[in-house]
Amino acid sequence: MLPVVRPLTPCHSQAGHIVLKGMTNSQQTTVLITGGNKGLGFEAARRLGAQGWTIFLGSRDEGRGRAAADKLADGGATVVMVPLDVTSDESVTDAVRLVREHTDRLDVLINNAGTPGKVMTPADATVEEIHSVYDTNVYGPIRVTHAFLPLLRAADHPRVVMVSSGGGSFAVVTDPEQPVSKMHELAYSSSKAALNMITVRYAQALPEIKFNIATPGEVANHTFAATDMNNHTGQLTVTEGTDSILRLAMIDADGPTGIFVDRLGPVAW
Repeated sequence: MLPVVRPLTPCHSQAGHIVLKGMTNSQQTTVLITGGNKGLGFEAARRLGAQGWTIFLGSRDEGRGRAAADKLADGGATVVMVPLDVTSDESVTDAVRLVREHTDRLDVLINNAGTPGKVMTPADATVEEIHSVYDTNVYGPIRVTHAFLPLLRAADHPRVVMVSSGGGSFAVVTDPEQPVSKMHELAYSSSKAALNMITVRYAQALPEIKFNIATPGEVANHTFAATDMNNHTGQLTVTEGTDSILRLAMIDADGPTGIFVDRLGPVAW
C-alpha cells in the first residue's frame, strides 16, 4: 500500500541529531526536485522540507531558484539551490558536482520539470516543436536520472518519482468522457506516454531503485491541479496535486515499483 502523506514527528537524539520517526538513521532524507522553483515542484519541496528532508531545489532560472530557496529556508527547511537546466548535459553535470559537495547519497529524485510546448494540433505540429517538448519531458528525466544514478545507488532505499500526466495514458486519452481526449495536441501527451514507458523500463531493469509515476490530477473525477502550466485553471489545489508525488517519494523498501498513480490510486495505462 502507498503511505498516507502526513507530517513526521521530529525528536532529538542524545547525539543532537534530528531523527524523523520512521527513518532508519539520524541522517536527513535527501531529495532533488527538478523544476522546484514554482508550482508542483515548489510545493513538494515545501511539504518535504517541513518533514525535515534536505531539499536540493533544481531551477533553470537561478534568480527564481534562489528566491524560492530563500522562501523555503525562511520557513525552516534545509535547502540548497541547484542551478539545473534538464536540457543541458553541462548543467546536469554541474548539478551532480554541487550535490556531491553536500551529500554522498541521494535518497529521492523527483523528475518534475516539464513543459506543455505550444500546444499545437497534430496537423500543425513540426518535428522542431516535438523535439523541444521531448527535450524537457523525455530526454530531461533520462539525462538527470542517468547522471544521478551513482548517488541514488549509494542510498539505502532510493526512489525516483516521474511527474507525468493523465494525458500520457492511452486509457484516458481514448476515453471520450475525459477532457484531454478533446485536446488535440501532439507533443505533450505523447511525451508523457513516452515518459511512462521509460519509467517502467527503468523499474524492470533496476529493481534496487523504486521508479514510479505520479500524475497530479484525479483521473476518475476528470480533474487536474491548478499550476502555471494550465494558467491555474485546474480544479485541484497545488497541494492536492502533490499528494501523489509525496506518496511515491515516501514509499518504504517493500513498496511498489513501476506503478502509475494519482492522489486517489492507480491510473490505467
